Amino acid sequence: MYLQKMFTCSRLLARPNALQTFRRAASQGKMPLARAHGKSFAHRSELRQAKRIVVKLGSAVVTRGDECGLALGRLASIVEQVAVLQNQGREMMIVTSGAVAFGKQRLRHEILLSQSVRQALHSGQNQLKDMALPVLEARACAAAGQSGLMALYEAMFTQYSTCTAQILVTNLDFHDDQKRRNLNSTLHELLRMNIVPIINTNDAVVPPPEPNSDLQGVISIKDNDSLAARLAVEMRADLLIALSDVEGLYDSPPGSDDAKLLDTFYPGDQHSITYGTKSRVGIGGMEAKVKAALWALQGGTSVVIANGTHPKVTGHVITDIVEGKKLGTFFSEVKPAGPTVEQQTEMARSAGRTLASLEPEQRSDIICAFADLLTERKGEILSANKKDMEHAASTGRLSPALLNRLSLSSSKLNSLSIGLRQIAVSSQDSVGRVLRRTRVANNLELEQITVPIGVLLVIFESRPDCLPQVSALAIASGNALLLKGGKEAANTNRIMHELAQEALSIHGVKDAIQLVSTREEVEDLCRLEKMIDLIIPRGSSQLVRDIQRAAKGIPVLGHSEGICHVYVDHEASIDKAIKIIRDSKCDYPAACNAMETLLVHRDLLRTPVFDQIIDMLRTEQVKIHAGPKFASYLTFSPSEVKSLRTEYGDLECCIEVVDSMQEAVDHIHKYGSSHTDVIVTENEETAEQFLQQLDSACVFWNASSRFADGYRFGLGAEVGISTARIHARGPVGLEGLLTTKWVLRGEGHTAADFSEQGTMTYLHENLPVAQLLPGRRTTS
Repeated sequence: MYLQKMFTCSRLLARPNALQTFRRAASQGKMPLARAHGKSFAHRSELRQAKRIVVKLGSAVVTRGDECGLALGRLASIVEQVAVLQNQGREMMIVTSGAVAFGKQRLRHEILLSQSVRQALHSGQNQLKDMALPVLEARACAAAGQSGLMALYEAMFTQYSTCTAQILVTNLDFHDDQKRRNLNSTLHELLRMNIVPIINTNDAVVPPPEPNSDLQGVISIKDNDSLAARLAVEMRADLLIALSDVEGLYDSPPGSDDAKLLDTFYPGDQHSITYGTKSRVGIGGMEAKVKAALWALQGGTSVVIANGTHPKVTGHVITDIVEGKKLGTFFSEVKPAGPTVEQQTEMARSAGRTLASLEPEQRSDIICAFADLLTERKGEILSANKKDMEHAASTGRLSPALLNRLSLSSSKLNSLSIGLRQIAVSSQDSVGRVLRRTRVANNLELEQITVPIGVLLVIFESRPDCLPQVSALAIASGNALLLKGGKEAANTNRIMHELAQEALSIHGVKDAIQLVSTREEVEDLCRLEKMIDLIIPRGSSQLVRDIQRAAKGIPVLGHSEGICHVYVDHEASIDKAIKIIRDSKCDYPAACNAMETLLVHRDLLRTPVFDQIIDMLRTEQVKIHAGPKFASYLTFSPSEVKSLRTEYGDLECCIEVVDSMQEAVDHIHKYGSSHTDVIVTENEETAEQFLQQLDSACVFWNASSRFADGYRFGLGAEVGISTARIHARGPVGLEGLLTTKWVLRGEGHTAADFSEQGTMTYLHENLPVAQLLPGRRTTS
C-alpha cells in the first residue's frame, strides 16, 4: 500500500505543468479563485467561492454505533466528496477523529486472540462468550489506531488518484512559534502539491485538557473542534465544515419539544441557546463546537456545523454545503436587517389564523381596499415597473415574450382592480361554509366545513400582476401567503407587496402576506415542510419541474407541462376546425393551454379540409413537425418530430395521423400531460365517448383549448392549472385554496354509549346545510 501511494504521489508530482493547469482553469472560471482572507462569507450562496476548505470529522461521524471500529461506508462517501472537491481545484484539509475507536477495536481483537487455547478450553464455551475485557486506556488505543486509520484513508483516497499526508499535533505545537511556523509551512507545501493533509491530535501523548486554559485571543487545542478552528484560521481557510451527529445548532437541546434548528447563527446570539449533553463519543459537545466556530469566524473563516451521520444526506452533505444549499447551521457575522424566511413564515401563519377568523365582509373590505390602492397609487407602481423594464432591457436576459409579461400599464392595473373586486364578491361564502350536516345521534351533530389550507408558498417568474391576483385569492380564502418573485420584477413586486400589506392593516393582519426578498434559493424554500402547507409555482415548465423535484415533503399544485391536443374527427365542421385550431395555437403560443399537437383522422388526408388547415397554419407562420405516421404518407414531409411529447411554447406544432377517435384517445393518454384536450366533430356520440374516456383535467368538444382558464371558467383569478389527481384539478380559483375539517358537537357523548352495553343508537340523519352558521367562525 505504501509503495502504491508513493507511486501515485510521484505521478502527480511528475507533472510539471499541473499547477499551471489549475491556475489556467481557475482564470477561465472553471474553479474558485483564491480570495483575500480576513472577512468571512456573509451568505450561504457565497460558499461556492470557497477555495481552501477544512473538513472536521467528529468522533460520532467516523465511528460505529458500538464505538469499536469505524463506520466504513460513511467514511467512504465523505472521502469521495473531499476528493471531488479537491479535483475541482479546491484545497482540502481533513481534521479527523477515529484513532481511539480504531485502536480500541484492534486491541480488543488482539486481547481475545492472545488468550491461550488451554485457558479458552478450560473456561468453557459459554464462559468464553461472557469473558470480560479489561478497560482500555485511551492513549494506548490512539497509539494502536493511528497507523490503521491513516492506512484506511490512504486506501480510500488512492481510488480517486488523490494523495494524502498525516500530521499529528498537540497544543504545544501552536504555543511554540517555531513549531507553528514549521506546521504552517508543511501544510502550505502539501496543498501546493495537491495533497490532502489529514490532521489529528496526537492522542497517544496529549495531556488531558485543562479547563478555561485559553490564552488571550487564542483558542487552546482541547479537542478536534478547537484544533479544526485553530488550523482553519492559521491556514486562512475560507470555510470550515464541522460534521457531527446532530443536524446543526438548536436553540435548545435536540429532542426537546420546542427545539428549533437554527439555519444561521450570529455572534451575540449565545444567550438564546441552551446546550444539551455532548455526543455519545468524543470529548467535545455542541458548546465546544459553537465556541470553536465563533473563534474561527472571528478569524475570517466561515463555518457550517452539519450532520455527517444521516444516511439520506451523508453522501452529498459536504458538496451540498459548498454549493450553498441550506444544510446545518451557517455562522455569519452579517445579520440581515429584516426577518429570516423562517420567521416570515411563522409571522404569516400567526396572522393568517387571525385572517381566517375575520368575518367575510372584513376579508372583502381588505380586497376592495387593495383594488383601490392599485389605481390610486398607479404612478408609484408604473414607476417601479419602469425601473424593472429598463434593467431587464439593459441586461438582455429576457425574451420579448417575458418582457411583455413583465410590463405593466395603466389599463392592466385597471383590469387587475376590477378582477380583485370580483374576488371580493365571491369571497363572501368561502371560509366556514357548511358542506354537510349529519345528526349522528340525539344531541350529537357533525358538520363538515370549509377552512383555509394554511400557509401557501407561491413562486412566480416575470409576472408582477400575479402578486395582487394571488394575494387577493389568499385573503379571500383566509390563507397565509409567502411570495417569492423573480428578481427581474423586484421593484414592482416590492411596491405591490407594500400595498397588499397596507390593505391588510385595515383589520390588523398585515403580516399574513410576506414577500421573500432575501437571497433564498427556491430549493431551500421547498425544504420548509414543517412550515409550508402547499406550493404553487407560476412560471416555466422547467421551474415547475424543479420545484416538484425539490419539494419532497410539501404538496405542489400545478403542472410541469402543457402538451395540449386538438383532434379533428372525420365528421368535423371545417369552419369550426379552422377557428378552433387557429385560436388554440396562434392566440397565445406560449400559454400552457395552447395546442402543441394536432391529431387528424386518416380519412381527412388529401381532402380540401386538410388542405385548408395546412394553408391556415402556413399563413399564421406556424412551423409544422410531422409525426411518424403522418410522415409516412408524404413524399416530401416537414421535419419529422423528435418527440411526440414536446411542449413548443411558440408558433410550432406537431401533426400526427390517427385511424379513429379511440386511437386519438390512446395517443393522448400516452403522449399528453393531462392538461387540456379537444375534439372537433359533429357526431355527438363520438364526442361523448371522447369526453368520457379521456383522462385529462380539461376536455372540450368544439371549443378552443384556450378556454382552460380560471377567468373564462368564471372562477375570477386563478392561481394556476393543476393536472394532479387529488385536491384541485384544472384551473384553480378560490375553491381550490380551501380544504375541510369536521366539527362534532355533543353533550358528553362517549363511544361507550353506543356499544352493546350502551343506551344510545346511531341515527346518521342528513340535515339541511346552512351556508354560514351565525356565531360559528372557524380557523384552520
